[in-house]
Amino acid sequence: MSLTISVFSDVICPWCDLGKRRLERALDQLGLRESTTVEWLPFELNPDMPAEGVERSVYRARKFGAERSAELDRQMTELGREEGISFAFDRMLRTPNTRKAYMLIAAARQQGRGGALVEALFRAYFEEGRDVGDEEVLLDLTTQIGLDRSQALAALASDELRALIVSAEAQAAEMQISGVPFFIVDQQWAVSGAQPSEQWVALIRERQNA
Repeated sequence: MSLTISVFSDVICPWCDLGKRRLERALDQLGLRESTTVEWLPFELNPDMPAEGVERSVYRARKFGAERSAELDRQMTELGREEGISFAFDRMLRTPNTRKAYMLIAAARQQGRGGALVEALFRAYFEEGRDVGDEEVLLDLTTQIGLDRSQALAALASDELRALIVSAEAQAAEMQISGVPFFIVDQQWAVSGAQPSEQWVALIRERQNA
């Protein structure tokens, strides 16, 4: 059995990182990891974010309040630990604009490396505290996964890729997707949120037996 899964996500959403790990664990349990194609699509949580991003402490205080923000980080740190993710929120200084990251993901996808770049972006932002809105950081990550730096530079300047991101996000809006991660399996059924691995296993087995 092979699956194709489209995932609307934002690389600065910790639930998306968590959802990725949980899905992968389920696919491993089912022996479907190698036969499953995962396509990562953009859903910018902050589409109006300045290109240079915003200081994270300021952004989070405005959105949640400082005390609530700290509590959410503590809760997510514990959830991440259960999935093998070492969230390092104390090292994250900026909340970045992620448009350029998704332009590079689209370019990497054309070479079969989209998933590898998403993994690198998650690790860089959540575990290393790097600014994934910074072009030099993005270029470094693309070369780390084996992509050509000159091609990555061209991708960052591509009007075609920028339009592709805008179009994909418009599609998400038309589908009334309001939160991420949001998974579409075989273009037939949807799963919203970072569901536990056990839930994924049950859902996929149910579909297999339908």
